[in-house]
Amino acid sequence: MQKTPKKLSVTEARQKIYNYCAYQERSHQEVKNKLFDYGLYASEVDELLSHLITEGYLNEERFAKAFAGGKFRMKHWGRVKIVHELEARGLTKNCIRIGLKEIDAGDYEATLLSLIEKKAAAMDEENPFVKRDKLAQYVIQKGFEPEQAWRAVKEVVPVKS
Repeated sequence: MQKTPKKLSVTEARQKIYNYCAYQERSHQEVKNKLFDYGLYASEVDELLSHLITEGYLNEERFAKAFAGGKFRMKHWGRVKIVHELEARGLTKNCIRIGLKEIDAGDYEATLLSLIEKKAAAMDEENPFVKRDKLAQYVIQKGFEPEQAWRAVKEVVPVKS
């Protein structure tokens, strides 16, 4: 049986949401959902959101930078997957573009090659065409651009003639 959450007062919700936002960067949508979970009304949520923004607790550009940089460095996500995830969180195209600037082009290429090399070393596949296909699928699924993925796969797994 699921408990219905207790409705918090605006003062209690304000303190909790300040702590929630201070802990790590959050998107506006995440904070809005959390405030509704606290049982606040739309007018109270909008008022608290505007306070959080003016006091610097919420900033979507800062969130986009932290999210894109973190997912790339920690989980080795490609740009495609990062963009898709940021769009799902309701960020604007401009914020997404700013967030993607956190990813250095050289690091991006090096990470792509490193992922392919590690995966290739762990594979038992003898047929180079099947191996290439599996490697390309792997890095494309991680969010790397298909053209870039295939170019890197062909560089790492050459076909011997």
